[in-house]
Amino acid sequence: MIRTLRLDPQGSQHLGGSEQIDLWRTQGGMLWVDLQSEAKADETSILESLGCHPLAIQDALRDRHPPKIEQFHDSTFVLYRGIATFNSELEHEAQTIAFFINPTLLITRHPQEATSVERLFNEQGAALLKAGPGHLALKVMHTSAGLYLESLLEFEARLSDVEDTLLEHGSDELMKELVFYRSRLVKLRRLFNYHKNITDELRGDEFSSIAYTDEAMSHSINDLHDRFDRLYTMAQMFYDICGDLIDGYISISSHQLNRTMQVLTVITAIFIPLGFLAGLYGMNFDHIPELHMANGYYVLLSVMGTIAVGLLVLFRRMRWL
Repeated sequence: MIRTLRLDPQGSQHLGGSEQIDLWRTQGGMLWVDLQSEAKADETSILESLGCHPLAIQDALRDRHPPKIEQFHDSTFVLYRGIATFNSELEHEAQTIAFFINPTLLITRHPQEATSVERLFNEQGAALLKAGPGHLALKVMHTSAGLYLESLLEFEARLSDVEDTLLEHGSDELMKELVFYRSRLVKLRRLFNYHKNITDELRGDEFSSIAYTDEAMSHSINDLHDRFDRLYTMAQMFYDICGDLIDGYISISSHQLNRTMQVLTVITAIFIPLGFLAGLYGMNFDHIPELHMANGYYVLLSVMGTIAVGLLVLFRRMRWL
């Protein structure tokens, strides 16, 4: 699907398809071209006709590529990892959104529907495009980062519930859930770090279409950087919390196991001498003098009871009980 949003030199808005590209070439103005789910050959042809660099096109059409930013002549190329789906369980399907940014042209390319692009194309696209393609590209990334933030805030509530449940009714299922969360947070943390690197480069280097020296642009870049930094910090914090909960649950389980083994050890220590005495006087020899004592049975019970009580007192003083 090819969608276009064109602002003519008088500032009027025109929505359409590829026909707006020819009108932009002849009449001038600003143009936003959005490519989604097109055949790669068709996308390549369109991008080449719009003057995109072959290396940038090659990177944009790859199925997997880390986020990056690069300058090609008068065009700035940005690869951003956007969202196809994302929920409060951190189950997400990311997709690469490619931005080709010229002084009067913005091209966005993505394989699936991108929520951030849809929102801006239908609501604020014309106003943002009037401010410049660079501002519009930054706003798309800012909106996408906001979607990540919404899901992470929902996850924070879920993590709090897991923490409360784990302390009261810990289970292996909760442990498994925390391990899954930790694995997903590692991926998100790496992704947000890539995005932070992009804004770091924007603040440190000069890109023709997203110039940090421009005051309005610098505010947008700083705002985007702050959002990416917050996302990275939250992902790191939640990762640490999940790790602490896992370690805490393992420590509690180990302590409970140690207490159980301690009780079993005490029981064993008490019954070993009692079992020895019972076995000694239960042997089938004809001559065991104590067996013929009138009160031998009661004496043996007294000795066994004394041993048991003595060991219990000893273990109590040693704080084993």
